[in-house]
Amino acid sequence: MVPRARLCPCSLYDGVVIRTKEGESPVGNTPEAPGGKPAVTALGFEPGQMVQELGWDNDADETLRDAIMEAIDADMIEDPIEAVDAVVLWWRDEDGDVADGLVDALRDLSQEGHIWLFTPKIGQESHVDPTDIAEATLAAGLVLANPATVSSQWQAQRIVRPKGGRR
Repeated sequence: MVPRARLCPCSLYDGVVIRTKEGESPVGNTPEAPGGKPAVTALGFEPGQMVQELGWDNDADETLRDAIMEAIDADMIEDPIEAVDAVVLWWRDEDGDVADGLVDALRDLSQEGHIWLFTPKIGQESHVDPTDIAEATLAAGLVLANPATVSSQWQAQRIVRPKGGRR
């Protein structure tokens, strides 16, 4: 039996640690999580999910994109015709106000869905200040949830609607 993994948010940019009975393993930069599953599964992507991708550019991590598409067993879509389960939002400092991007990401997101906001890591070109992310999330009526280190260049922040509906 594969042990159940539990995500532990450590801090906004320290990444996510998967805890099992066998020990701990960081999600970022590891090809496999405990149990032999790809680390991207710790982000919650599953086969059959509809995932919208916004903000893609040539600096996006193609390995990460491929892993997400493999996990959902489909291509990510840009213009859905129905509500999506998740949105992958690539955001850089020069892209403007993060709150505007989050509001745009809500347009096609199902009520139970979530946003994974991918931003360049601290020290990388186009890094987005953590304070800007926190303020934008609040301004968009959303809540910061799990952080994750997803590649050597990008970090992720899971953003959800508040329980009990939108503020």
